[in-house]
Amino acid sequence: MAEEYDEKTSELLVRKWRVKSALGALGQWQIEVGEPAPHGAGSLGPELIKESNANVCQPIFMRKDTKMSFQWRIRNLPYPQDVYSVCADQKERCVVVRTTNKKYYKKFSIPDLDRYQLPLDDSLLSSAHANCTLIISYQKPKEVLLAEAELQKELKKVKTAHSSDGDCKTQ
Repeated sequence: MAEEYDEKTSELLVRKWRVKSALGALGQWQIEVGEPAPHGAGSLGPELIKESNANVCQPIFMRKDTKMSFQWRIRNLPYPQDVYSVCADQKERCVVVRTTNKKYYKKFSIPDLDRYQLPLDDSLLSSAHANCTLIISYQKPKEVLLAEAELQKELKKVKTAHSSDGDCKTQ
């Protein structure tokens, strides 16, 4: 697992996982939080020439957490707020997003709750719609907030240790 944090705000920007295959080779990075790097970034392959996505209105799903909630954004969803239904499926331990006009359907899990073995609570789920983007928020449980606070303490200790060594220069 690799995580990237904003240096000033300590906000989690990216969390990605890499799993070994059955033969032991490292697989592709799976992005859990944040936006994936743009295709072709850092390479000079044929990926640099691609069809324009200006006319293609495919929904783009990504996760971007805040301090107090897990948050997902689904871009390119032009329907009004009352068309969307966002609910928790207790049996499958996932969040379900659907539209009443049957144009969009998505199921996704919350890996953080699975890691801490916490139940999915429908009352902690909320949604908003603005600028063709559906924003789904799930308020972080106390256990997750405490674990994140502990992690931030550890990161500050490591950062302080590195800066006092004289190896790292701050700007």
